[in-house]
Amino acid sequence: MKHREILLCKYGEIVLKGANRKYFEDTLCREIRHRAAAYGDFDIYRAQSTIYIEPKDELADMDGMFASACKVFGIVAVQRAAVCEKNMDDIKRVAKDYIPQFLEGKKSFKVEAKRSDKAFPLDSMALAREVGGYILESCHKIKVDVHQPEVVVKVEIREFGAYLSAGAFKGAGGMPVGTSGRGLLLLSGGIDSPVAGYMMAKRGVKIEALHFESFPYTSERAREKVLELASILAEYAGEVRVHIVSLTHIQEELVKNCEEDYFTLLLRRFMMKIAERVAKYKGCSVLITGESLAQVASQTMQALCVTDSAVEIPVFRPCIGMDKEEIVTISRKMGAFETSIQPYEDCCTVFTPRHPKTKPELEKVLAQAAKVDFDALADEAFESLYTVNIEARY
Repeated sequence: MKHREILLCKYGEIVLKGANRKYFEDTLCREIRHRAAAYGDFDIYRAQSTIYIEPKDELADMDGMFASACKVFGIVAVQRAAVCEKNMDDIKRVAKDYIPQFLEGKKSFKVEAKRSDKAFPLDSMALAREVGGYILESCHKIKVDVHQPEVVVKVEIREFGAYLSAGAFKGAGGMPVGTSGRGLLLLSGGIDSPVAGYMMAKRGVKIEALHFESFPYTSERAREKVLELASILAEYAGEVRVHIVSLTHIQEELVKNCEEDYFTLLLRRFMMKIAERVAKYKGCSVLITGESLAQVASQTMQALCVTDSAVEIPVFRPCIGMDKEEIVTISRKMGAFETSIQPYEDCCTVFTPRHPKTKPELEKVLAQAAKVDFDALADEAFESLYTVNIEARY
């Protein structure tokens, strides 16, 4: 027998928001409605710290909607649940017909019940016992384990009906995208910067991206790789506008006029200065980078201080205290790793000095910067700006 299914999306931190809670809930619902349009016709509503996603007809793609809901920042758990009437006959029918499919191959389960509707005749403990008994009538090779069950079956008696589910899938967590402002991510083709964007989007930041290219030293394939990384990020963060700026002339002028050991630092200062200008132009309040302290020569504490002194707006570095293994774990989780390791160069690998400065002094860096027309070169680079809009692949 086919059962009417619904998705229950539970949110976490939002419940702590007090007077501002409605704003966060509205933003979260708006994001889910936007995603749902790709999968069919759904009713989306909220009650009791839960967002309900209910298909209006059998044409709705529940599998696709479920997978997309698991990537929504602000949702901590997603459950597929069968809906039934708030009476024990209907609950028994669903417990015996719907739940066993989720217990195949499992050795143990337990039932947790929640009775939000206090008019329901059984309390939570009695309801859990009854439903556990119904399941055992249909599943003879499984036992109840209230301490370490393989599967937790949940029965919830709520305002709109009774819901039975088995196993909750972990959501993306965090805060709804857009509730913490807008930031400009410096997006290279590596592992770290997409992770930095993911982590800031998880904290509610709407991401725009800036990529620096150095054609003909960097290739069309390198740019395509970056746009693919932006597309992967967009699955979580929503639409990402990728702004692209050419650094070719700047790099050529640095090579001709400045000492090689300072080249990376000078280039980073150019990148930060241009990024700050793009951020202000596009309405972003902060810059976001993927730097991890001491990972490479340009990421020592002294080097970061030198590059940061080129800008006035804040620079967020969510990966700063993480080692490479931790960053790679998140990269794999978000599905970006295999793309990030494709062997296409980015601008930071062009004209790399043999012995970069790891403990630079700002005065000496500024002396090297004075050998080129810094402002004119930055203005020229900014004029090369163009934008590619990356839609989310829901």
